[in-house]
Amino acid sequence: MSIHSKFVGALAFGVAATGLLLATPAGAKVEGDEIVLGSAISFTGKYSTNGIHAKNGYNLGVKRINEMGGVKVGGKAYKMKIIYYDDESTPLRTAQLAERLINQDGVKYMLGPYSSATTKAIAPITEKYKIPMVEAEGAARSLFTQGYKYMFCVISTSEQYLASAIALAAELAEKNGKKPSDLKVAMAFENDPFSLDVRAGVVDDTKKFKMKVVIDDKLPRDLSDMAATLTKVKAVKPDILVISGHSKGAATAARQIKELKIEVPMIAVTHCEAAKIIDKFGPSTNGYLCPTQWAETLSYKDKYFGTAADFDKTFKATYAGYKNVPYQAAQATAAVLVWKDAIERAQAFDVEKVRDALAATDMQTFYGNIKFAKEGNNVAKPMVLRQIQNGKLNVVAPSKWASHPIDWPRKAMY
Repeated sequence: MSIHSKFVGALAFGVAATGLLLATPAGAKVEGDEIVLGSAISFTGKYSTNGIHAKNGYNLGVKRINEMGGVKVGGKAYKMKIIYYDDESTPLRTAQLAERLINQDGVKYMLGPYSSATTKAIAPITEKYKIPMVEAEGAARSLFTQGYKYMFCVISTSEQYLASAIALAAELAEKNGKKPSDLKVAMAFENDPFSLDVRAGVVDDTKKFKMKVVIDDKLPRDLSDMAATLTKVKAVKPDILVISGHSKGAATAARQIKELKIEVPMIAVTHCEAAKIIDKFGPSTNGYLCPTQWAETLSYKDKYFGTAADFDKTFKATYAGYKNVPYQAAQATAAVLVWKDAIERAQAFDVEKVRDALAATDMQTFYGNIKFAKEGNNVAKPMVLRQIQNGKLNVVAPSKWASHPIDWPRKAMY
């Protein structure tokens, strides 16, 4: 089945049927034996690729929970379902649809949108109405400095995404008799909240290792051309090139690096899997370092999906067309598991009781450990780096999780 037909089917799956609202105003929306969650997420626009990955992850989580007997509260088993609306990758629209979900559809439990920008738009709305939200796709660290009490995030925050590549470059330099301070770094980041937070983490680590930043370009949103930056890269010959610009930015970077035959010993790019750069650009992507929230080779497991590898197999069997499972999908599934765990620990649909149960979450999933700081971010799971090696994504750092040694310097084939 195609991704498009899966999308259409998911909308039918997720739209709530009209029914009698059985919960009290302070409780969750429960229709008969179904607990209803809501999500304003991107099915069109610049975030649509990852929005659909996330929707597939949400739906798989709901499907598995329902298959395993649902959510048990007060001796009764409840199914879960999701109301979706397309926010068109526009933060203003995300906020409008959040109001609709809460005020018209009566949703009391929310799943997050895709991207930090849209999550920043929805968080004040859910906070205003005291609606708990478990989000899986907004990683900007600035989300967790606002004092929000009703937002909980299962992922590692964005400043960690590419900082690990800088630490790895320093480690490799020392192993090869060089000082980390001798390394030259080129940076290209989309001018959006997520990518600028990624940049902040990189800048912190370049300062830590006293590396020289030779290019620091902030590129326009909807990143479709970075030839000017890459031309400078060819001229100054940095030791490491780091890039963040969501799926479109990753595809643009990979395409133009191939076209311009850019030779840099280390290249690190966010959103490799979601942009499907291996399929699109082949051996020219060999050696790319791709930060990931999750990988199927990690040793995480739970009672719902088994190991990370088991989840990988289940997802691919459910959704055709995936050679690699995007971490955006895996973390979305984990967010649904958090909802089930919290509601069952609360043994109630009262919003405040469930919010408190979310705040006390401490669980292991196929995606990793999940425990929330008082600010709402997950403090129990690290980022890892995968490298494209002969068309496959293999974990190379940190060494505790590595399944393969790193190829360095990278050996691209143009």
